[in-house]
Order: sequence, then structure tokens, then C-alpha cells
Amino acid sequence: MTTTKIFTFLSLLICCLFQTQTLHLYGGSNQDQYLGCLNCDTFDKDSIWNSFGDYGNLLSSKSIWNGYGNYGSSYSTYSPWSSYASYPPAIVDQDGNFFGYLTLNPYKSERSELELAQILCKYHDTIKKDISGWYDKLFR
Repeated sequence: MTTTKIFTFLSLLICCLFQTQTLHLYGGSNQDQYLGCLNCDTFDKDSIWNSFGDYGNLLSSKSIWNGYGNYGSSYSTYSPWSSYASYPPAIVDQDGNFFGYLTLNPYKSERSELELAQILCKYHDTIKKDISGWYDKLFR
């Protein structure tokens, strides 16, 4: 299967699965720091896909895409991209239901099994280079 076909399939799958659920990230040792919306539109101010907002901007301290920040560094205990993170972001829906942790840490219990979380973990370095392009691939 070609990469284009895989992304088309994943896009349809993600779109259908999460169309009614708005998923959010909360980080910090108590998961009390809001880190944005996982599946909101790229123009939504809270979206991790909005490179002009607090949560999608490569330079924002609240962004998982900021490679130098607490929530985006590959070395931070609060980052999903750290293989040793003790406190990676939690994924919750608008009703507070828990969908696991967004993390590369293979030893973290309750790692999210959501397809979207797995894609983010697998491709996070590539996504950082083209956030809006990846939004289009995944959700349109």
C-alpha cells in the first residue's frame, strides 16, 4: 500500500472515530496544564494544529511541538516525545473521560492506544516540520 493510500485510509478512520469527540491534552505532574485540542480544526485557537496559536506554535511554552519546551523536548519528563517521561500529557475528551497518555515511553502504564496518538508518536518529528500539512493528511 502506498503512503498516500495509507494516509487517506487513516484520515477517513480518524475523521470517523473522533468526529463527535473533542480530545484535549493536559500536562504537568498533576495534568493541570492545558496543552491544546488534539482533533480541533487548524483554525481553532486551542488546536495543536494551529501554528499561530499557543498550542500549535513551535515557540510556545505550551506547545508539544516546541522542541526546547517542557512539553515538547525529547528530554523533558513532561513531554510526549521523551522515551523516559514520567508525566506525559493525558488525553481526555470534553466530558473528562481519560484516553491514556500521549507518550513514547514504552514503560508508561496507560499509554494511549488511540490511532491518532500512535500516529503522533510515530511521526512527531516529521509532523513538526509541516503541522498544517499533516492536519490536512489526517483530517481532510
